[in-house]
Amino acid sequence: MEGNNMKTLKILGTSILALSATVSVPVMAESADGYVKSVGGVVKNSTGQCWRTGYWTPAMATKECDPDLVPKPAAPAPVAPPPAPRAAPAPAPAPAPAPVAAAKPKRCDATVTFSSDEVFVFNKAVLTPAAMAKLDQGVVAKLPQCAKIDLILVSGYTDRLGSPQYNQKLSEKRADAVKAYLVKKGVDASLIDTIGMGKTLQIKSCPDGKDRKALISCLAPNRRAVVEIKGPAK
Repeated sequence: MEGNNMKTLKILGTSILALSATVSVPVMAESADGYVKSVGGVVKNSTGQCWRTGYWTPAMATKECDPDLVPKPAAPAPVAPPPAPRAAPAPAPAPAPAPVAAAKPKRCDATVTFSSDEVFVFNKAVLTPAAMAKLDQGVVAKLPQCAKIDLILVSGYTDRLGSPQYNQKLSEKRADAVKAYLVKKGVDASLIDTIGMGKTLQIKSCPDGKDRKALISCLAPNRRAVVEIKGPAK
C-alpha cells in the first residue's frame, strides 16, 4: 500500500512539472530597434518609460518612447516674398511749347523821294505845283495811317554845280520849303526836322564835256528832297 502511494505521488509531480513547462507567461525579447518588446508592444515600467536594450543609441529613439530625442523635421525653407510691383514709369513731361515770336509792331514808316525838277527848278528853293501834289499824295495822305508820328525828316540836296557854301544854303532852303508846306497842311511843326545836305551824296554823275544846259539837265536827279516818316501804324 505504501509503495503504491509513493508511486502515485511521483507520477503526479512529474505531471505537474510537465504542465508547468507547457503553460508560461509571455517571454520578453530584445528588439533590434533598441527597445524591449513583448507580444503587446514595447515593454514599459510602472511610470510609462520604455525599456531600452543594451545596444540602444539616440539614433534609435522613437516618438513613442523618446520624443525629445527624435530629430525634428527640417523647417521648410523660407519662401521669398514676391517682388514688390514695379511702379509704372512716370510719363515723360510734355515738351515745352515753342516760344512764340512776338509779333513785330506794325509801322507806318515811309520814305518819299522828290527828284529832278518836279520839285525844284535849277537854282531855286520854291516848290512846283507837281511837288505840292506829290507831297499831298505821298506824305500828307500817309500820316493818318500812323497811330502817332515819331518824326518827319526832310533832307534837301543840290547838284554839284556851284560852291559848297552856296549849295549848302540852297539845300537847307529846299528842306525848309517842304516843311513849310507840310505845316500849312496841318502837320505839327515840332514833328518835322530839316537838314541840308548840299551837294553831297550825288546820285548821278555827268561829264563836264557837255554844254551847260545839257549838264544842268543831266544833273537834275541830284536836285531833290527826301521825306522820311517814322512812327507806329494804327
